[in-house]
Parts: sequence; C-alpha cells; structure tokens
Amino acid sequence: MMLTIVGGGGFRVPLVHQALLAARDRVDVSDVVLLDTDPRRLAVMTDVLAQAGPSGGPRVRATTEPEEALTGADVVFAAVRVGGTAGRTRDERDAMAEGLLGQETVGPGGLAYALRTVPVVDALAEQIAEHAPAAWTITFTNPASIVTEAMRDRLGDRVVGICDTPIALVRNALRALGLDPRGFDTGEVAVDYAGLNHLGWLRGLHCDGTDLLPGLLADDAALAGIEEARLMGADWLRALRAIPNEYVYYYDFAREAVAALAAAPHTRGEYLAEQQETFYAAASARPGEAHALWRAALAEREATYMATERESADAGQRGAEDLGGGYHEVAVDLMAALLGGEEHRMILDVANDAGGGTPVVPGLPTDAVVEVPVLASAAGVRPLPTRTGLDPVMTARLQAVKAAERLTIEAARTESVTTAWRALAAHPLVDSVAVARRLAERALGGR
Repeated sequence: MMLTIVGGGGFRVPLVHQALLAARDRVDVSDVVLLDTDPRRLAVMTDVLAQAGPSGGPRVRATTEPEEALTGADVVFAAVRVGGTAGRTRDERDAMAEGLLGQETVGPGGLAYALRTVPVVDALAEQIAEHAPAAWTITFTNPASIVTEAMRDRLGDRVVGICDTPIALVRNALRALGLDPRGFDTGEVAVDYAGLNHLGWLRGLHCDGTDLLPGLLADDAALAGIEEARLMGADWLRALRAIPNEYVYYYDFAREAVAALAAAPHTRGEYLAEQQETFYAAASARPGEAHALWRAALAEREATYMATERESADAGQRGAEDLGGGYHEVAVDLMAALLGGEEHRMILDVANDAGGGTPVVPGLPTDAVVEVPVLASAAGVRPLPTRTGLDPVMTARLQAVKAAERLTIEAARTESVTTAWRALAAHPLVDSVAVARRLAERALGGR
C-alpha cells in the first residue's frame, strides 16, 4: 500500500510515521512518499524519519513533483499550510489590529487562511483525481470544514476531513467517568456530538440506555479532569448542558480571548515561525541529530498549545491526558478502516447526509460538511444517528459560521473582494461591516 503525504516536509510528519510503525500489524503500508514544495524541509524530514525507529518500516522517498508523488497512491494525507507561518502570522496580526480575534482557524484569521488555501486544495483535488482516482484523501489541512467542503466538489465522498479534538474530548469525558476511554471506539458508549470543525458540542454519552453526561456535568471533581471544563468553567458547561470543543472558548469568551492574545508578547504563529526556523536550520546543519532535535521541539510545542488562553482562564497546565494522541492516530485508524478491514467509530468531517435527504445536523444543508460521529469501514464513512436534539442557539451559530464558510469558498474561487467582505461580515466574531471590508481587501490583496 502506498501513502502519499502532501505537505511532507511539515513538522508533524514524524508523528504520522510513528503511528504507521505502531500500526504495522493493522495497516500494510509499504511506501510513504513525501511531497512538498520546499526541498530543505523535505531533506530534514527524510533525515528525521530515517532516525525515527527500527528497521522494517515503510520505504520513504521525497519529491517536489505532484505527478510522481500521487501516481499509484492508495491513500493521500493532505496537510498543507499555504503561505507558511508567515501567512498565519499576518492573518493573526491583521485581525488583532482591528480589535478582533487573531487565531489560525477560528474567526477572521481562519477565513483569511481559507481564502489563500482553497485555490491550492482545488488544484490538489484535480491532481488527485487525475493521478490517483481510486485513492482515499484524508485531509488535515485547516480550516478543516472549509477545505474538506471545497475538495468534495471534485473528490466527493472519497475525501474526509479529520481533527483530533472531538475524539480527545470524548475520551477525556469517559476517563473522567471512570470508563474505558475507548468506549466509543468499541461501541460500548454511543456519543452525541455535533457541529463544525472547531465548533462543536458533546451533548450525550449513552451507555446501556442511560445518558451519563448529566451526571458528569454535576460532578465538579470529575469535570476538573477535563481541560474544556477548566478552560470555560463548570457552571457554563452545566448551563449549556453540554461540553464544548475547546475552540468554542473563542466564541463564548471572545472578549477574554482577544484581550489575552493582545497582551501576549507574540502570537502563536510568531512563536511557531521562530521555533520551526530554529529547528529546520539546526537539523539542516546537524542532520545526524535531526530526530533528537525534532523530539525536543515537539515537546515544547505541545506543552505551549493554547497556553495564553489557559493562563487567561486560570485553567492550569495541560494534563498528561491532553498531550497524547493526535490527528495522526485518527488518520491511521481511518486508513485501517477504509483499507484494512477494521471498523472504527470516529468523529470526522463529512457531508451532512444521513441518507434519504435527511441532514445529520438539522438546519444545515445535506451537502454541507459537518463534524459528527461516523462508522468507518471498508464500505466507506457513514454518519451515525444522534439521540439528542441540537439547541437552537447552537444551530443559529452553526448556520452563521457555515454561511461564512461557503461564501469564503466562493470568494476564493472568484477572487471577489465583495464576496469575501460578505463572508467576513457574516461571521459571528466579526462585529463590523467596515472592519470586514478592510480585512477582505487585505486578505485577497496579500494572497
């Protein structure tokens, strides 16, 4: 089996490689092809992977040529960052200069990122359709809802978006209840989770006919073990009667998030730009130490994730349970289901279609990409039925954000500043039409 990683020079590629090594008895990947536009980053990642584990893993080769990388691929992992960390920093700073949230995927920063990214993933989808038409595409590229929806126009159901935060939330909730954290994966617990990528809520944990979530929400000691509760407060979760995805913090505590990020000495993008340049430069100069340098950089990067937001909310340090797992493990589980004969219950970004014209998430079109529980198998990816109705306030927010996302796709494809202006103005985290216009002009002008 051949796996192509688009964005193969990216910092997190060794995590995918580690997950493949750990799953050798489940997924028979013989070849991994790294595709990237940056030869230096490709060379560093090739060195890291060569030093990463025992012999006997998949063969690894690197290329800057899409046709060479995609021809013969059974699975494509798409993990591209259009504009690099410099683009991310510009998105963050442009939003912050207007007094808005400066964040990579949520709000105006995420829409600016999408305006830059959609034309690139459109071209990638065309290349996949031409050179690897039977391949499954698993995209990690942010903003995931927008990117997956854009790629579906060419690849249909053979592209699936993934994120690790929903399943991490479910596992932490089960752990807090004293249950097997993989109880959803095995089918012992049915999960009601619904939303868009980085905007979703856990609304039910059903086991043997009983919803365990109300009891968890009533237990302060148990909630203390869940980062989302520490970040947003147990009382707010009880008011919602749900546990939000951690990124919902940016919507529910927008003023606090903006203030905290504005007070920080640097944005997350600026931090990562400096850290990554330091790592790639050091690994290029000392290729024999590439893997050790990568491990040290990864540990620092993981520990500082959402550090500003956690400090502002007095949420404490990330717990050990929040540092494990990741999208690489989700991706390998999905690949094992699609091509390896396994079945996995997961939370993924798929079309909002429960069959027969019925939406999985009421209030959104059936062709919209949503983030919901699914059953993945050799038959494909099928959304699972939900048991808990979606709160009208949650529905209204999802509708507003989805409208902004779809306008953003249109704006990126047409290069229309007017459509981009409408997209930004529609987003709940942009509070001024005048500001939206300035941001749209910067985003398309700077692309």
